[in-house]
Amino acid sequence: MFTYITRRLLQMIPVVLGASLLIFVVISMAPGDYVDTNSNANMTEEKKQELRELMGLDKPIPVRYVNWMGKALKGELGDSLKFKQPVVQVINTYMWNSFYLSIAAFVASILIAVPIGIVSATKQYSLIDGFFTVIALIGISLPAFFLGLLLIKILAFDTGWFPVSGMTTTGMGASGFAYVKDVVYHMFLPFLVLTLIQIGSLMRYTRTSMLEVIRQDYIRTARAKGLKESVVIYKHALRNALIPIVTILGMSLPGLFGGALMTEKIFAWPGIGKVAYDCLVARDYPFLIAFNMFLAILMLVGNLIADVSYALVDPRVRLK
Repeated sequence: MFTYITRRLLQMIPVVLGASLLIFVVISMAPGDYVDTNSNANMTEEKKQELRELMGLDKPIPVRYVNWMGKALKGELGDSLKFKQPVVQVINTYMWNSFYLSIAAFVASILIAVPIGIVSATKQYSLIDGFFTVIALIGISLPAFFLGLLLIKILAFDTGWFPVSGMTTTGMGASGFAYVKDVVYHMFLPFLVLTLIQIGSLMRYTRTSMLEVIRQDYIRTARAKGLKESVVIYKHALRNALIPIVTILGMSLPGLFGGALMTEKIFAWPGIGKVAYDCLVARDYPFLIAFNMFLAILMLVGNLIADVSYALVDPRVRLK
């Protein structure tokens, strides 16, 4: 396994370089720049050009890419034009707010969706299966912004049970357990939105995968031997059914650190997704390039974790 992981890590190097070139060129070719977006109407063209020269935006894209890559190899990803701070510091500041929200919703969706998917598969076409199928389709179909606004209307405005937005109560100045309690209280509505959205698709994946497995010959053989149905489903069938689910979970890694842009924007949650949107509007190219590179690397790492997990889930898989 060590040899396999080492080879995969070496194979990632040209992929990362290619992704960096593509990301840099696409973002740099976008119309407008930071100077055009943030300058006032009275600023002269000469002053704008001076600012572009100061920020290095006047150079050709190939030259800018070579300069950026040279600094990136040294661990310097530049400074955010919007926040006036190193990009790494900005990402590190807001990334964890998104991670706490996303990981809570991620774990909750797995704990809810996988058992429901198994029940739906074992009771195919029953009333329970039909009910959960309708619920899953509703969860898949509802956009995050609509569900978020609906929950704000019902659980915040009408009942007053939860706050509308933010991460903490303004002016509270809490610390310790009181601070954690306040954050969890504010996090509940965005957590509920992300969980409900993820449950639908994950439940359908689990159901489909289980249906394919329980029709296999070895499952019928296990039942013919007189094994309990729970043993057949949870020991023999579920382990093989987890392979496509592991792939989906591995691909979810960028979302855990990359934030949920729409949900964070609606609930004013100070996560990296909301920050990325604000930087996109402001044409903060250094941040956008570094953030997209961060997501690209997470995607590659997620794929590697999924491939390694195959061997842990299915003994038939051998990593060479």
